[in-house]
Amino acid sequence: KPFEVTVNRAFTEIIQECAALAPGRRSTWITPEFIGAYTDLHRHGHAHSLEIWQHEKLVGGIYGVAIGGYFAGESMFHRVANASKAALYYLVQHLKARDFALLDIQMPTRVTLQMGATLIPRRDFLKRIRAAQSAPADFGADFPRA
Repeated sequence: KPFEVTVNRAFTEIIQECAALAPGRRSTWITPEFIGAYTDLHRHGHAHSLEIWQHEKLVGGIYGVAIGGYFAGESMFHRVANASKAALYYLVQHLKARDFALLDIQMPTRVTLQMGATLIPRRDFLKRIRAAQSAPADFGADFPRA
């Protein structure tokens, strides 16, 4: 267990790290206006973050929006090897523990497919998202401890 996991402790830092330009990247879709809007969503309890810490330093994380039992993962980052993978893994565990029905990763990648992501036909996705959004679930303020 090289990482410590928290939720909603560093939302602003997570979204800013996701917006930061990685080497070789020229632009980001996470604009200051976007950060402001999502920060407002976070203040109102709709947007959430899961943070990965190592030696008390933020080294990875993921953020997104929860609606009922649906969580839309927006973006993630890492500063050390495997920290974003750990963030996704722990996010899945967190959502399962809180009865979420659907995690939308938006764009499958090699890593997310290896972790069990599947493509869903649009018609099926629309059915699942409607059901998930109306399901009772609460993202919570703490990561469950083993």
